[in-house]
Amino acid sequence: MKWKTTLLSAFQIARPVNVLIGMLSIFIAAVISGTIQPYFKVLLAVLSGGIITAAANTVNDYYDLEIDKINKPNRPLPAGKLSRKAAFWLWLCEFITGIVLSGFINTLAFFIATVFSVILFFYSFILKRLPLWGNFAVSLSSAMAFVYGGVAVNRVRQTLIPAGFAFFYHFGREIIKDMQDLEGDAHGNAKTFPLLFGKKAAIRLVTLIFILLILLTILPYVIHWYGGYYFLVIVIGVYPVLIYALISIRLDQGVRNLGLVSNVLKADMLIGLLAIYLG
Repeated sequence: MKWKTTLLSAFQIARPVNVLIGMLSIFIAAVISGTIQPYFKVLLAVLSGGIITAAANTVNDYYDLEIDKINKPNRPLPAGKLSRKAAFWLWLCEFITGIVLSGFINTLAFFIATVFSVILFFYSFILKRLPLWGNFAVSLSSAMAFVYGGVAVNRVRQTLIPAGFAFFYHFGREIIKDMQDLEGDAHGNAKTFPLLFGKKAAIRLVTLIFILLILLTILPYVIHWYGGYYFLVIVIGVYPVLIYALISIRLDQGVRNLGLVSNVLKADMLIGLLAIYLG
């Protein structure tokens, strides 16, 4: 039935894995801050953050339709499973719902939800087509998920370290995704870093970002902010993936391999979250 197809497409366009990672980040941020009370506010933060993430993914597909016809033809919009009009109302309702829910947490949460909803909208509308600005916006928004969790329990300071890790992790991955999407981005007149400066420069930038990330993740263990379990999981489950990504993108810049590396990095975010939780 048509309504079932539409409902499934609305679920798919939200990119549920990304939404889940965002929601887990918010919840873990509350946990590592030392408390998940008040429970209701943590729940609201998780829900509103997840809905805003879904809205951001939907509006991204709305504006990237022509690009996705080349880069991601199986997504709901380019595949014709969901109309552009339906996507418009979907992301608008999701943004509004997420912001309204944040208002029941506290004033700072409402401010963060509103500001970053606007940032994520402008990312899809224009920033994605500018070198590094789009990557910066997405990475900062991903990092803010941790801060948002801390805001829900009024303990922001404890969430700043994982927020910093998330920023650099996403920044490197976003550059790799831009390398993967070169053909469609060129067709859509998106002036991404790899398009302007080439893949070799992009690889050097990703290498610099990931080396900096590795050094930063050692610091909390050395100064005894995080314990041995954190460092063990990072060494076993995160560093090898970062090194694999750097080696792989140097050896093979094909679309398929870059997509594989991007997906492996996405999956490894869960390991990173586990390390922070255990820390």
